[in-house]
Amino acid sequence: MAAPIDSPCRNLCSLDAARKGCTGCGRTLDEIVHWRSMTDAARAIVMARVKDFEPIRR
Repeated sequence: MAAPIDSPCRNLCSLDAARKGCTGCGRTLDEIVHWRSMTDAARAIVMARVKDFEPIRR
């Protein structure tokens, strides 16, 4: 059995209310909260969306 897909967290966590997501990894608050309970298929969809996300520096 394959290991679960790791979180894309970069330890640059900061939520952006306007974008409704993390400025460090690009995930939405809902994706962050539910990451551990998501299926690998759901995680793969998130990873595909955030793979080229550049952290927003403030």
